[in-house]
Amino acid sequence: PGWLLSSAGRPYLDSILHKNQRRVFGLLERPALPPALAVPTVAYKLFLAGRSGVGKTALVAWLGGTPAPPAHHETLGIEATTLFWPAKPRASGRPVLFQLHLWD
Repeated sequence: PGWLLSSAGRPYLDSILHKNQRRVFGLLERPALPPALAVPTVAYKLFLAGRSGVGKTALVAWLGGTPAPPAHHETLGIEATTLFWPAKPRASGRPVLFQLHLWD
């Protein structure tokens, strides 16, 4: 569970952080990793649906490491947010980079 904070996982964490906060990536951007740390990227598209005011946008903000909006404003249309999450699955033992496209 603490792999990202270990010496082996820290370079992957540093690639997604900017000034100790999670970096916001555009739809076509990705973290820059040195060739020695290149890992496969696994992409998922997650669509969040639900009633108005239940916290879908706040959840996306929390996952992205950004502050949640202080007041409720209805999201017009769909907001797409791209997050990268490095992980080291126990079964494979090799790190992967999850690319999460969150549609809110």
